[in-house]
Amino acid sequence: MQTRQSTEFREQSSAARSVPTPECGAPPHRAPDLVTVPARQGLEAVDILRRGAGDCVGPVLHDGGDTLGFLVPPGTADGWDVPGSTCTQTDGKGLSLFAEQPQTEGTGWLLPPGDVELATDPAVLREALGEAARLIEAADNCR
Repeated sequence: MQTRQSTEFREQSSAARSVPTPECGAPPHRAPDLVTVPARQGLEAVDILRRGAGDCVGPVLHDGGDTLGFLVPPGTADGWDVPGSTCTQTDGKGLSLFAEQPQTEGTGWLLPPGDVELATDPAVLREALGEAARLIEAADNCR
């Protein structure tokens, strides 16, 4: 498994980030990559994604604690650059989209496969994670 963790933020034009890519709903014969984020930011991003019209939302894993994982199209890890998150190439190891529950103990589907797209569009996820981080920062600064 290969992991890439971002250490810097690269801004893209808003037009490029808001349009779902053709990768959304990637073919099931290739294993998805997995973007992991802190649960608070991830849950906020899920809300943002679910409110968006026509955005691609794929399966989301929750470890029951402090991490959420978004399934994204294969190859996403090669260019993932979102601070505070990690994108891992799963190569299909330890991950089955056909299992009722993930094989890792204590982990469950927040959004199970079959109820949503095959993968979350990485550009849309990047935008939602950024918006979630800004909302959390604003809420924390109000205290």
